Amino acid sequence: MKSLRTNALKEAQTRVSPEVKAPSAKISEFFGSNVFDKKKMKDFLSKEVYEKLISAIDQGELINQDDANQIATAMKHWAMSKGVTHYTHWFQPLTGSTAEKHDSFFEPTIDGPVEKFAGSALVQQEPDASSFPNGGIRNTFEARGYTAWDPSSPAFIMESKAGKTLCIPTVFVAYTGEALDYKAPLLKALNALDKAAVDVCQYFDKGIDKVTASLGIEQEYFLVDLALFNARPDLALTGRTLFGHMSAKGQQLDDHYFGSIPERVFTFMVDFENEAFKLGIPLKTRHNEVAPLQFECAPLYEEINLAIDHNQLLMDLMEKVARRHNFKVLLHEKPYAGINGSGKHNNWSLITNTGKNLLAPGKTPKNNLMFLAFFVNTIKAVHEHADLLRASIASVSNDHRLGANEAPPAIISIFLGQQLNEVLDEIEHSRISKKIKEDNALWLGIPKIPQILLDNTDRNRTSPFAFTGNKFELRAVGSSANSSAPMTVLNSIMADQLVKFKVEVDKLIKKGEKKDIALLTIIKKYIKESKDIRFEGNGYSQDWEDEAAKRGLANIKTTPLALDAYISEKSTELFERANIFTKRELHARHDILLESYYKKLQIEARVMGEVANTMIIPACIAYQNTLLENAKSIKELGLSKEALVAPLAIINKLSDHLSIVKTTIDEMLEARKVANTIEDSREKAIAYDEKVKSHFDTIRYNVDKLEQIVDDSVWPLPKFRELLFLK
Repeated sequence: MKSLRTNALKEAQTRVSPEVKAPSAKISEFFGSNVFDKKKMKDFLSKEVYEKLISAIDQGELINQDDANQIATAMKHWAMSKGVTHYTHWFQPLTGSTAEKHDSFFEPTIDGPVEKFAGSALVQQEPDASSFPNGGIRNTFEARGYTAWDPSSPAFIMESKAGKTLCIPTVFVAYTGEALDYKAPLLKALNALDKAAVDVCQYFDKGIDKVTASLGIEQEYFLVDLALFNARPDLALTGRTLFGHMSAKGQQLDDHYFGSIPERVFTFMVDFENEAFKLGIPLKTRHNEVAPLQFECAPLYEEINLAIDHNQLLMDLMEKVARRHNFKVLLHEKPYAGINGSGKHNNWSLITNTGKNLLAPGKTPKNNLMFLAFFVNTIKAVHEHADLLRASIASVSNDHRLGANEAPPAIISIFLGQQLNEVLDEIEHSRISKKIKEDNALWLGIPKIPQILLDNTDRNRTSPFAFTGNKFELRAVGSSANSSAPMTVLNSIMADQLVKFKVEVDKLIKKGEKKDIALLTIIKKYIKESKDIRFEGNGYSQDWEDEAAKRGLANIKTTPLALDAYISEKSTELFERANIFTKRELHARHDILLESYYKKLQIEARVMGEVANTMIIPACIAYQNTLLENAKSIKELGLSKEALVAPLAIINKLSDHLSIVKTTIDEMLEARKVANTIEDSREKAIAYDEKVKSHFDTIRYNVDKLEQIVDDSVWPLPKFRELLFLK
């Protein structure tokens, strides 16, 4: 009987890609065709209701019941004209994925069946809240929770072969009103940032009355043939290979990076891009990444709430389309040991209603002062709350990636580049004159705030938070993460910092200081106070770890300890000040994240034990028995002792490694039993990290040694060379 691996290899090598046709030769002709965007709103709504909806989107105005009914009817007519039969509230619970519960438009009435969609169904629904992670906010017997429509993210149609569904982006809250999702806190953080940023902008431009956070998300991922994926229980159940010796060829030749995209992969890319374009996702870039069969796609920048919705939708879409091509998309941060993992770089900036990027340097010193105000406050915010930013990107999967050769370290630092460092150093060490020239542009004490070029920095791939010309790039976010978590933190700490900045500047102005002098005085103060977070060198080096420790920067390498920042007194006060999280919500999230951490390690431990005991060890023993029979035959034939050296040496090596594997698995099982008796989530997570996970490397090392010894024809799992190079 052929092994699962053999069948999978045969299947993977005989794939034929499905035919892919775009709806039109021009992307612009079908882009957003499945989105209820502003153009379609205008077509299907009265002018009055359309203007109210736009006001709700742009300004957060409330929508009354009558208007909601009209909007729901318009949505229904548009959706049904596209062949839609069902609708759903699409939300992002704390599972890390998206969720939906479908209802049909169809309703029986006395006069016969009709299609109905009321405003009440658009605005609010009631899914079961008890079955989603809630951190103790809801009891098991208290099932009620609510999804509430987010007008700022347009409804869209998801297509499948069997039918079409109208998806309405929503927040998800408990019966008590507490947030049970990623979107609700993000919207609150964006609102706080808008208000705080506008207040600071008023120093420079009275015409600015709204500031929007902008985000561009680069999405890295791996592809693997579906048959090979299904032949690896570890990949199927944990998202990563728990075993596997590195292929002789990996990424060391750098020949995959930006190389010609394999034909089968290219066909998949075109297919999922076409689907993404129909959903209004503005994908711009596709390319090979560094590791074999690793790729990246990136959209244009969008308003941050929409950008994150689109990224969540994109990940789901990639998974669905991949199956049509007999691929599996791997979004795990580190699916293969020994080669690059995957991230989700978050490129963040601030845009005013007048079209100005607040993180883009201006052409004049006066404009540069506005830039410097927001630039330095960002640095100050990250310096003050580096631990919270580290917590926001913490996960069991990202722990494998942070600090490896393709990812920034767990130490949060900021890279600025030579020119900007020099500008900040000049301001820090210069005397601020009280005299200002009439043009209000130059300070005598600081002879120049120079023109700062747009491309003023090189790129530092080792930096967790780097300035890249007109934006900051948070490189530490993991590829499978919901970007709402780090973006909620980043926008919250920025809002809080800008509020503090305005208070300090206003105090100086009230004391009679000129506005520009007051602004520059506080900027100079912040430059000094936040200097330790700035680092221009190699974040991978031991020298940096040593230097960071001297500076007092934290280096928290594991999730259970990193998550403590969420419930610190400092963080609680920050979030409560801005009405983003209550203390109860923070503790709930802390508990949910810890529970997710130890449960994922629990699954990995179980899979590791099961695969080793039922697949690896039996295959090794079978091969060992073959060698024993061979040795017995050699002895019976009376051949020389030298003829026995090779088989006996291999038998002994097999025995040594098998013994270690079996012993360590038993030790891991006992450690897991002990950890499972712990009730406190934090202590349980730490126990799994320190007492259970600590056995993984030993087991893997010895299994990988066995893979190098055992006859290739009897090894049960697809090997790295097959997973990574069969295209």
